[in-house]
Amino acid sequence: MALKRSSDQRGKKQNSYNLNRSRRRFVAAASAAAGTAMLWPSQLLGNALLLGARSQSRSDSQRIFRYAQMDVFTSKRLEGNPLSVFTDARGLTDSEMQDLARETNLQETTFVFPRDPEVERQEGVKVRIFVPGEEIPFGGHPTLGTAMVLRNLRVGSQGSVPSKKASEIVLDLKVGKVPVVFHEEPDGRVFGEMHQVDPEFGPLHNRETVAALLDLNPSEIAEEWPIQTISTGLPFAIVPIKKLSTFQSLHLDLSKVYKYLDRQNPKCDFYYVCRDTQNQKIGLRARCILPIGEDPATGSAAGCTAAWMVRYGIAQPEEIVHIEQGVEMKRPSHLFVRVAKAGDRITNVRVGGHAVQIMQGELFL
Repeated sequence: MALKRSSDQRGKKQNSYNLNRSRRRFVAAASAAAGTAMLWPSQLLGNALLLGARSQSRSDSQRIFRYAQMDVFTSKRLEGNPLSVFTDARGLTDSEMQDLARETNLQETTFVFPRDPEVERQEGVKVRIFVPGEEIPFGGHPTLGTAMVLRNLRVGSQGSVPSKKASEIVLDLKVGKVPVVFHEEPDGRVFGEMHQVDPEFGPLHNRETVAALLDLNPSEIAEEWPIQTISTGLPFAIVPIKKLSTFQSLHLDLSKVYKYLDRQNPKCDFYYVCRDTQNQKIGLRARCILPIGEDPATGSAAGCTAAWMVRYGIAQPEEIVHIEQGVEMKRPSHLFVRVAKAGDRITNVRVGGHAVQIMQGELFL
């Protein structure tokens, strides 16, 4: 397989979901659909639009699939969390999508399956999300990044003034329908905000046990708030670290950490947060250190964290909290979170940010 890349020149169904699923532990299911036809702009952020056929073939034996690569939760290229989006995946099999996720070797790769416009109005745009080892039902940065690509395509097809159709993109994911709402800021940047499913609050974790796993003294983990597993689509255990210096210097024995996490019900990943940001504009610093490497931005975990903060009085309902992640790996990302509260119930979890295209190209199979 050959991957051809070119630089961008301008720079619920809320259906029930299983809390016993973690970010890296999903087995691909469901067969991919077949079909044809797509829109691809020569510049996703410009007005020129190239109308082309889907999965066109150079020969009887070669298929072509177009993709865009985005940097998500940032407005600066080469920062944030990268994502590849295949804008028309019809004709790809499950195994081919999994192979392509390994080929891109990014945290996530998404595959869009265009459907009849009326179906998309009712059900949303069908999207599947893969990590290098498996398919997952939800992810924050793939949701925002994919929706941004689709929004840019619609703006390109409609001219320079976005219509209502481009101001909200609803994705039909394995976890259910996830709307993403866009608005243009005064400086011209486009901000997108996704609505995640309502949180499920899972088990608590013992502070001394977690401290031993992280090679920390228990006093280095905040005692005011619990270490708790929460899911807004994927489960994460939120671990509050007291001091920024401790947070920055985490060096984990991941085999030891995941031996513990793999025994939990639900299986989950740790999401490390710190209120000692030393920056008045940043409400929380965060890290997500996984067996496949550190994640520059984890939108699904940020949604869980927003619910956790409001439940335990760290943030107020509807307060926007700016989370900075990825600094330690030189991919700073900026996530903006807020949730509502109705009585004792945490609801309406929203995670927002920016995304910029950095590449587009064609893949030959």
